[in-house]
Amino acid sequence: MNSVKIVESFWDSVWKARNPDAIRNFVADDFVITTGDVDLVGKENFIAWVTQFLGKIEDFHFESLETFQNEDGSRVASRWRVTGKNNGFLGMPPDQRPISFTGTAVWEVGEDGKLLHNWVERSLWEVFQDLTKS
Repeated sequence: MNSVKIVESFWDSVWKARNPDAIRNFVADDFVITTGDVDLVGKENFIAWVTQFLGKIEDFHFESLETFQNEDGSRVASRWRVTGKNNGFLGMPPDQRPISFTGTAVWEVGEDGKLLHNWVERSLWEVFQDLTKS
């Protein structure tokens, strides 16, 4: 199974297209995203989370830097970058300051090609520092 293609299609259809509804085409009903050591469970909850996330960054742009998979395709790892303008990101006033951060995502992919779990880490400390500079 080419799980890299699945994840790259997810990046293109959801994040690059800014289309949270496309999530329905990629994830299992009981999908889990683990971010900041918190699990968010369920396809509809994930759609709501992405919608809210996108609303906090004006001119949102997503770039996949590198994606690769393990031998059997059950795990995929990606490095990526997000840029845009602050529209209330991290609870900060929406001052339209430039935002740029990188992150990593590790995906569990089911035998049917559905995304089952995503563990994500973002370089938010750097963003916070930029947004709190005078």
